[in-house]
Amino acid sequence: MEFVYQTSEWDSKGLFVIIPIKKQVLTVKSFSKNINPPKLGTPSCSLCLHLSKMAPSVPHSSSVPLLTSEANEKYANVNWEELGFSLIPTDYMYMSKCKQGESFSEGEIVPYGDIPISPCAGILNYGQGLFEGLKAYRTEDGRITLFRPDQNAFRMQTGADRLCMTSPSSDQFVQAVKKTVLANKKWVPPPGKGSLYIRPLLIGTGAVLGIASAPEYTFLMYASPVGNYHTASSGLNLIVDHTYRRAHTGGTGGVKSCTNYSPVVKPLFEAKSSGFSDILFLDAATGRNIEEVSTCNIFITKGNIVSTPPTSGTILPGITRKSISELARDIGYQVQERDVSVEELLEAEEVFCTGTAMVVKAVETVTFHDKKIKYRTGEEALSTKLHLMLTNIQMGIVEDKKSWMVEINGCDE
Repeated sequence: MEFVYQTSEWDSKGLFVIIPIKKQVLTVKSFSKNINPPKLGTPSCSLCLHLSKMAPSVPHSSSVPLLTSEANEKYANVNWEELGFSLIPTDYMYMSKCKQGESFSEGEIVPYGDIPISPCAGILNYGQGLFEGLKAYRTEDGRITLFRPDQNAFRMQTGADRLCMTSPSSDQFVQAVKKTVLANKKWVPPPGKGSLYIRPLLIGTGAVLGIASAPEYTFLMYASPVGNYHTASSGLNLIVDHTYRRAHTGGTGGVKSCTNYSPVVKPLFEAKSSGFSDILFLDAATGRNIEEVSTCNIFITKGNIVSTPPTSGTILPGITRKSISELARDIGYQVQERDVSVEELLEAEEVFCTGTAMVVKAVETVTFHDKKIKYRTGEEALSTKLHLMLTNIQMGIVEDKKSWMVEINGCDE
């Protein structure tokens, strides 16, 4: 077997430990600290080649005993039991660049870290940027999979068109995700302990003074192991906002623009300061219909009907939203995408939210002015059933009959 470096360092016992991408650890025992470790074999793919170039090397000596064993460093040093939704920097990130109107370069895996950027960059001056979010999962049988990455690629392309940006192709997007996950393989949590959250970014990094499309773009991707977005075991406690509006018709609410989220920070902070877990926004045109929670889509149920606001330009077309709608139809529910008034919300039997970060989460209460409504939650709730159906597919517990999961095989390119 050919080995490649992922990390390499002297351990506390004076042994130089080399952690490869594959599921083995090569340990050099008879080494003095004043020399470098031996060079490993030629890697079999461009990702491995790039990683191996990052590692120190000297000519191999046949007198050096090499011991291989099952990876005792299969996982990074993380307390998986207390994993939350906050940044834990991993080892590597992906980066590619292109000039306006040209195609992106092949891209490469580089050590995770800060990037140089012009103070006149389009992203800094005019917010010309998009981001995505998706997850990698480790299954019980040891596979690592992705959930519908092609949908994230398509959504980034749609957003790039709206912001007049050059976007990577769907194939390059998906391959970049695979390379990023492979390079950070040991950061994918054990089965059932969380997932590896991948954050692709497309930003205007070229210098531009006037309002215009940036002359250069950077497509980059980093990752972080995460647990639950909302750690509380109970449902969400939402407040309906009457002051702020998230998006307007003709704006960018329907794409995942970086500029969509900074206006959410203040109302979300105010809501959390008042004891609420999140905030529900109303439409800007009438103030009578519900639209989105700060970072997720919302559904209401009454009888056999599941309703969710339409993605008609002011609401982000969530990939989890789309998947949950399909699963609900599979088990006999009628799913409607239509305007949902606040009055209907208050009369619903059940309310739940969907998103990449939170997956599916029941809403326990909604506060509207001085009225607080409580909804059905727990084992009998539809949200509980849909959450189990979706996560069983994502974790490989049940057969993926919808071809939603994409497996990352070794040095797949």
